[in-house]
Amino acid sequence: MLSILGFSMIAVFMYLIMSKRLSALVAIMLVPIIFGVIGGFLTELGPMMQDGVEGIASTAIMILFAILYFGIMIDSGLFDPLISKILKIVKGDPLKIVLGTSILSMTVALDGDGTTTYIITVSALLPLYKRLGMNKLILATVAMLSMGVMNMTPWGGASAMAMASLNLDASELFLPMIPVMGFGLIWVLIAAFILGKMERKRLGVIEIEHNHTKANSEIAATTVSRDYRRPKLVWFNFILTVVLMASLIIDFMSLTILFMVAFAIALVVNYPDLKDQQDRIAVHSKNALAVVSIVIAAGIFTGIMSGTKMIDAMAITLVSLIPEPLGPFLPVIVAYASAPFTFFMSNNAFYFGVLPIIAQAADAYGISAAEIGRASLIGQPIHVLSPLVAAAHLLIGLVGTDFRDIQRFAIKWALGTVTVMTIAAIIIGVI
Repeated sequence: MLSILGFSMIAVFMYLIMSKRLSALVAIMLVPIIFGVIGGFLTELGPMMQDGVEGIASTAIMILFAILYFGIMIDSGLFDPLISKILKIVKGDPLKIVLGTSILSMTVALDGDGTTTYIITVSALLPLYKRLGMNKLILATVAMLSMGVMNMTPWGGASAMAMASLNLDASELFLPMIPVMGFGLIWVLIAAFILGKMERKRLGVIEIEHNHTKANSEIAATTVSRDYRRPKLVWFNFILTVVLMASLIIDFMSLTILFMVAFAIALVVNYPDLKDQQDRIAVHSKNALAVVSIVIAAGIFTGIMSGTKMIDAMAITLVSLIPEPLGPFLPVIVAYASAPFTFFMSNNAFYFGVLPIIAQAADAYGISAAEIGRASLIGQPIHVLSPLVAAAHLLIGLVGTDFRDIQRFAIKWALGTVTVMTIAAIIIGVI
């Protein structure tokens, strides 16, 4: 009965958010409460929900300060020199332009926000694509490939949801995935090289002069007022970011504390005036609230699923349906299955509705939840092509194409990213 109740709850939850009857934030709190009451757990729901929320509180705080930190870096102009340098180097060579697109997009995507990544990348490089007559689908594809890999960062969304649903911390889930992401980014560069080579063969190299100052002004206008740029602090911000990234990899301190301290330093140094600090926090609070609120709300969902033992009953049912020979290969299956799952349903539905069941089922084969969680992230390069992703609509509007064309053009390259990262994860031992 618990298994039936659990699967029914997942079905209702997924239907409500995919049909847009309820927002994911509301559904992830109310649906499990209702099914918990139906299951006869009314008096026990309070402690269950409390345990669930407390279990993911640290993750939510880390995500909040990570989003604010990278927002400050973009506001201050950390990436401006890179943009200027790329525009200076690429000139009229299609190969260099496509490679520049990949480098710029994967760097800006550090903040985990597809909207910002697409706006900056397209604003900087679309004029060059148009002037040379280059295929704009290449611009969109390379930006999406970069975003698909960088979306695996804890502050990007997917990792945050996986950590929340499986009650893991970043050191268990994300840190082992950094080398895998590295291989994914190498593949993005290879794909950009191949696409750029094709465009160079088609168009040749055209010598043009580009107005860098104007380009940078346009970029600034799409992101933040020039009043908030801090060009004299670029090196300080760069060193601070490098130290932060190195500290994340070394894992000598909690990621939550690292981002809190780094954000405080960045804010005070770049914007010593209290009014400027308040303005910068206010600008990025919308993005932060959207991600953090769903992670905190997920604590109710996971708390009730675990406390009522519904997740255990569902896992037993699922294990009985998996052919015995396939059990040990679940991580590889999940790595590939996460691509269509997250394409046809939202990340919320997959990571909170499907992943916990798979992870619990995998436990029967001695496979850890962390391993299943890592595998579930590998499908993100396909996820960013989904029409369910709001930022994808923005990119398509900026470039001037449609979903059918971009999906048809980009799918094989995105599938290549998934394959490369899956193989890398197996070789490294991450899955």
